[in-house]
Amino acid sequence: MIALIQRVSEASVTVNNKIIGEIDQGLLVLLAIEPEDNEAKAKRLSERVAGYRIFEDEQGKMNLNVKQIGGEILVVSQFTLAADTSRGMRPSFSRAAAPDMSNRLYEFFCQQLRSQGFKVPTGEFKADMKVRLLNDGPVTISLTC
Repeated sequence: MIALIQRVSEASVTVNNKIIGEIDQGLLVLLAIEPEDNEAKAKRLSERVAGYRIFEDEQGKMNLNVKQIGGEILVVSQFTLAADTSRGMRPSFSRAAAPDMSNRLYEFFCQQLRSQGFKVPTGEFKADMKVRLLNDGPVTISLTC
């Protein structure tokens, strides 16, 4: 399971020219599910995302997590993060989990964040989405479980 987390001042996801999810300050999470992933990994990754300290404290040091700054979390499914780019000039997506499994674990991951008290708007699974963000820093980190 791969979560590409981006510290944002704002972010939104649009499907068919309609904004379906948006946040102000917080995290944009692009999430990929791999075949060996399970609910235990999704739960652990949700805890890591929520607890990861990438927001600045009063001294300008990255020492606060998204909850401590009152931030929100927007989660977008992103199977292309599981791309195998080791050969050739075209990515292979054989390392991405099947859609049914991916959707189930994607929804479970989002529910785990909600159970930690976050408002969690999402993209639309398997849709053609347009993601807009204002990366703060920029800070972008890849977390895996």
